[in-house]
Amino acid sequence: MPRRTERGSIRIDPRLIIGVVLIVGSTAGVYTLVSGLDDATEVYTATETFTPGALIREADLIVERVRFGSTEVRYLEPDALPDGGLLVTSTIRSGELVPLASVDDVDRAGLATVVVPSRGALPEGVDRGTVVDVWSARQLGRGESEPPTVLVPEAEVAAIIDSGGMVDGDQRSVELLVPRDRVAALLQALAAEDAIDLVPARPEAER
Repeated sequence: MPRRTERGSIRIDPRLIIGVVLIVGSTAGVYTLVSGLDDATEVYTATETFTPGALIREADLIVERVRFGSTEVRYLEPDALPDGGLLVTSTIRSGELVPLASVDDVDRAGLATVVVPSRGALPEGVDRGTVVDVWSARQLGRGESEPPTVLVPEAEVAAIIDSGGMVDGDQRSVELLVPRDRVAALLQALAAEDAIDLVPARPEAER
């Protein structure tokens, strides 16, 4: 405790100063911890592995708090999940955060995913979310083929897959969202090795 010297001045005990410093430091540490928790964002984690075409609902997910700092949140948040769920467009593995790029609106539940290998470089502007017409020319043999026709109109590009070890770096595969009633025809054309090309679909106003 403070002690009075012979001249009447007060001498502060160093232990008192140390105690005050410890209290201030402890308070600052608690404040920092609480502030850090407040900065965390609630996002969904998959409870199992989901493949393209699957439908995920709230019961299939758990909420985790993650700190992203100044980075833009690109994962599914609880308030972004509609009551009817979302359609999976690319594989989400068990325990992973659910990327926004891997899910889409449930009104696409009538679609199926089909991977189509490209015959060369993709047309400029074709990327995830691009709407394309799938053109096919049936092979007749001896290098001849029928005139090309639109096999699947307005298919949406779900993902573009790099060719990996293929020699031609321009050759990639495209994962398409295709109406289920057109899947059989597209798979048949692929099995027959018909010539298939993807052409960006024209907007309605230009048709």
